[in-house]
Amino acid sequence: MKAKVGDWLVIEGTNLGDRRRSGLIVALRHADGTPPYVVRWLDDDHESLVFPGPTARIEHREHLQAPNG
Repeated sequence: MKAKVGDWLVIEGTNLGDRRRSGLIVALRHADGTPPYVVRWLDDDHESLVFPGPTARIEHREHLQAPNG
C-alpha cells in the first residue's frame, strides 16, 4: 500500500452495521508512501496516525473526478 498527501484512505466496516470511514491523508511518515499515514477523518475532522489494516484501501487523488464548476 502506497499513498501521497492528498489521497484518501477508506476503511470498510468488518461487521454488520459498521460504517465506512474516509479520511484525507495529510502527512506521510515515510518518503516512499508506505504506512503509517496522518489522516484527517471526514466524520469528525480529527487527525490521527493510522496503520491501515486489511479492510483499508487508498483512493489516489489523480483517479478522482474533479468537481464540475
